[in-house]
Amino acid sequence: MRTISILGSTGSVGRSTLEVVDAFPDRLVVKGLAAGANIVLLAEQIGKYKPEAVSVRSEADARKLRELIGGAKTEIFHGPEGAVQIASLSSSDTVVAAIVGAAGISPVYAALAMGKRVAIANKEVLVAAGDLMIAAAKKSGGELLPVDSEHNAVHQALRSGTHAEVERIILTASGGPFLRRDRETFGEITVEAALAHPTWKMGSKISIDSATMMNKGLEVIEAHHLFDQPVDRIDILIHPQSLVHSMVEYVDGSIMAQLSTTDMKFPIQYSLLYPDRHAAPFARLDLATIRHLEFLPVDHEKFPAVSLAYSAGRAGGSMPAVLNAANEVAVARFLRRELPFSSIVEVVERVMSNHAAAAAPLTSIEDALHWDQWARNEALTVDVTQAR
Repeated sequence: MRTISILGSTGSVGRSTLEVVDAFPDRLVVKGLAAGANIVLLAEQIGKYKPEAVSVRSEADARKLRELIGGAKTEIFHGPEGAVQIASLSSSDTVVAAIVGAAGISPVYAALAMGKRVAIANKEVLVAAGDLMIAAAKKSGGELLPVDSEHNAVHQALRSGTHAEVERIILTASGGPFLRRDRETFGEITVEAALAHPTWKMGSKISIDSATMMNKGLEVIEAHHLFDQPVDRIDILIHPQSLVHSMVEYVDGSIMAQLSTTDMKFPIQYSLLYPDRHAAPFARLDLATIRHLEFLPVDHEKFPAVSLAYSAGRAGGSMPAVLNAANEVAVARFLRRELPFSSIVEVVERVMSNHAAAAAPLTSIEDALHWDQWARNEALTVDVTQAR
């Protein structure tokens, strides 16, 4: 029996995780849940799964939740420290990390330091503090299993050979909603258009990252940490059908690919039950219905976020944390309609340029959080009329 805590239980990945729990009631049991503002859904989850502890965004949310769940014995925490408490529960051996953004850094580090398995869906944690996370896992015997469909696919494909036999990792990308749009019109893109992903149903932040293709650049840095490969041996191919989730090419020219439907329950099940495979009641991919599989190179001029991420990955140290934080703020500003779509990457580039002289190695979580906050402050003050 695997005991789990879910960070981000009311989000799309969290809800999918609970569907996997429902499919394997004899193998998975929920011990802790952490959520944001969706108190009503969290109360429903408490009623169904009866976790021993949960965490919410604020003390006010905690009071509202207590009223909703009445006499339930579930302990309620709140704030950033509450998420760390859920990640640190001694009764759970696995943590599903699905909190969006840098908010996941401290709880994931706490879980790894305790030697837990972390099924990580929050790529920003490894981008901002990957070296520290890997070191914590090695020291404690903890384990990182990727939930992102691309990295989960790579993890599966790597079971076909040794580390020394890997020629390169190939991450696939849908290309987002603007793959075939003229880049001269990017300044006209609305929030609604950017949120309309063609193949995946995701939260607002990751949907915008897909539209700029920053998500794929972040995934390159994440793959570097997860699979101990230099960023320049991690390539990206556009694959609009989103059926081949990623590939590994070996030194003999063999390419191993992983395919499945676009359903997060597949990588979640793999990460929770690894190394075992079990039959599941989820929709299967019907190969006979696939008419074609298309692969295209990345247009770096159209999607400059990808090149920025490679640059940050090569620089290492604090630069990836700055890239990630600046991007989070720029995306939030776009969602608030404070800047045009075409300025998201320009803001990130400006912040990275300002940081270049101060870039330094990360020696602690405090370092990562310091540069994360520095970059957020910088990104808030960038004048987009000057960034152009």
